[in-house]
Amino acid sequence: MMAARFDRIALIGIGLIGSSIAHDIRAEGLAGHVAISTRSAGTLKRAEELGLGDSYHASAAEAVRDADLVVVSVPVGASGAVAAEIAPHLKTGAILTDVGSTKASVIAQMAPHVPPGVHFIAGHPIAGTEHSGPDAGFAGLFRGRWCILTPLPEADRDAVARLRAFWEALGSRVDEMDPAHHDKVLAIVSHLPHIIAYNIVGTADDLETVTESEVIKYSASGFRDFTRLAASDPTMWRDVCLHNKDAILEMLARFSEDLAYLQRAIRWGDGEKLFDLFTRTRAIRRSIVEAGQDTGLPDFGRHAGDAKG
Repeated sequence: MMAARFDRIALIGIGLIGSSIAHDIRAEGLAGHVAISTRSAGTLKRAEELGLGDSYHASAAEAVRDADLVVVSVPVGASGAVAAEIAPHLKTGAILTDVGSTKASVIAQMAPHVPPGVHFIAGHPIAGTEHSGPDAGFAGLFRGRWCILTPLPEADRDAVARLRAFWEALGSRVDEMDPAHHDKVLAIVSHLPHIIAYNIVGTADDLETVTESEVIKYSASGFRDFTRLAASDPTMWRDVCLHNKDAILEMLARFSEDLAYLQRAIRWGDGEKLFDLFTRTRAIRRSIVEAGQDTGLPDFGRHAGDAKG
């Protein structure tokens, strides 16, 4: 089996994903040394207070020096700037990866900067919560979740296998995918639901005939579950929309057509069409539970007091 442990790992960006990786690296003994870098001095100080790494660097270039694995966990719009900063300091043989939710854009931004001898393999762990920052991370975030790797055709297969072993050591199930296909899949399963959630919560905020206290008071009837998505990091989601524009617009167009179909069914009292749609969608929910991507427990699988659920 390919070794999942690295002598030195550099984590560039230490929000929810970066800090969760740090917790798992420590828990699983996956690195001799973890170097952490982030632009914000306050965030870097907090990462140090939480003991997430072994060294802390204001400079990403300094953090990646001698690192065998570099994980970039920044909003996708910042990927190119980070790659340009660290590229001259990456050691030959190092694996460079990321955790961004869009892949074609990240590859287009980062790949031109990667020096020969460095193995760039873009990736995306499909895991998270609506919380952000170094305090949001916890061990086990990736357990049982999928991580998609989108290596370029010329990628070194040993390096890909090593990165796969690393994510598997964090508890992930790993798939490989073409970057453009990844972006289309994620547009429907992640990006569109978030956009719809932001829109619904925004609509409720704009309503004049329903008071804010009523929206909050009766939110358990469905609105609450949209607010969970709509509480996600605004910088990250702004960048996702700008960097997966074509796939998101395609899915929004499909969604708008299907919404118009639903609107007509309601307007004309077509109960058969409504029942058919609601039956099909219920089966999707059951399939997600059966695939282990959620639990079938009441309240969408969450327990009262579970802050991370």
